[in-house]
Amino acid sequence: MSNAPKSELEKVFADVASNYQGSDIDLHAVYAKMRKTNPVMEGNFMEQLGVPSIAGVDPNRPCFTLFKYDDVMHVMRDASQFTSGFIAEGLGAFFDGLILTAMDGDQHRNMRNLLQPVFMPDTVNRWKADRIDGVIREEFIKPLVPQKSADLMDFALYFPIRVIYSLIGFPSDQPEKIKQYAAWALAILAGPQVDPAKAQAAKKAAMEAVGALYDAIKLVVAERRAEGGTGDDLISRLIQAEYEGRSLDDHEITTFVRSLLPAAGETTTRTFGTLMTLLLENPELLERVRNDRSLVNKAIDESIRYEPVATFKVRQAAEDTEIRGVKIPKGAMVSCIVSSANRDEDVYENADVFDIDRRPRPSFGFGFGPHMCIGQFVAKTEINCALNTVLDMMPNIRLDPSKPAPEITGAQLRGPHQLHVIWD
Repeated sequence: MSNAPKSELEKVFADVASNYQGSDIDLHAVYAKMRKTNPVMEGNFMEQLGVPSIAGVDPNRPCFTLFKYDDVMHVMRDASQFTSGFIAEGLGAFFDGLILTAMDGDQHRNMRNLLQPVFMPDTVNRWKADRIDGVIREEFIKPLVPQKSADLMDFALYFPIRVIYSLIGFPSDQPEKIKQYAAWALAILAGPQVDPAKAQAAKKAAMEAVGALYDAIKLVVAERRAEGGTGDDLISRLIQAEYEGRSLDDHEITTFVRSLLPAAGETTTRTFGTLMTLLLENPELLERVRNDRSLVNKAIDESIRYEPVATFKVRQAAEDTEIRGVKIPKGAMVSCIVSSANRDEDVYENADVFDIDRRPRPSFGFGFGPHMCIGQFVAKTEINCALNTVLDMMPNIRLDPSKPAPEITGAQLRGPHQLHVIWD
């Protein structure tokens, strides 16, 4: 595979978005209705919208879809009754099953305990000034400033990739290679398809991307190990990591890093795009945040509640169980509609309002419970730095009235596709 021109990454990003787009309906209105009339629906709601599943799809497994906050919380919290191993048959098949989201029980606990310290706030905060904030300011926003206008989604696509690959331990002086790796990582997300006619070709492309990415990462892992694993990057820290006397070999580190990459840029890109859209649509609020930066993290958390990128999570019932009087047999799939739970009127006052002053309570944009996204603090730190930089360096930033207004769309991997802005 050749070095990717800029457009390849953008094309793959758009392909992935269209793969998970689903039907063009007012999803939040449908969710509100389901919460009232059919909170535990028999059937796979997302499949009916035409959204592919990252699970291995077995037509003989019954599926139930949950729309209420308390039910989603119950399922997410109880990883022994509602398991994730089935993901190894779906998206996990592209990663030799070595993917944290597809692990259960002791295997999941041990692997997570080994990895967790790398993603803790004290580690990420050490990286923040030079390797996150500095990169965003100097490499991305500074060159944009004189242009006075931009599609912020271009910036949003590239900065998380540049930052996360640097934090992982890839050389910073090979931008074309990094774009190629990022294009491969996103191609993996397009592997699961609803349309059988597309499924074979998509799977073949995804498997090729998986192999190419593995080879590229393995080289970096070998280099870092040869240096003694003494660096402060993720790969070096994984080489040093030990839990209960166990450390990771090169294959495990390579495979784990590869499983991180599809989501590493993708989620941050769309979350930042959604946050900026919600703030730019409300100039008074944007001005408030500009004048009081203690509100930045509140705005990030509220945008993740209000319009999460990952709109649903799937689990499998380990035993016969019951939710709201509906019997769920052992082996059934349980689809938790996060976007609906995050707007449950029984839990959030004025749930359909974007309100950064609301009393904080858990939402499910980064999951919940034992399988909560391990990289969420990295993602939130990147978004915090990006928003602060935009507010510092793009005075009076506003939506470009000469271009189409941004729209937050998609049944899954939700976010805006373009975000045209101007500044003074």
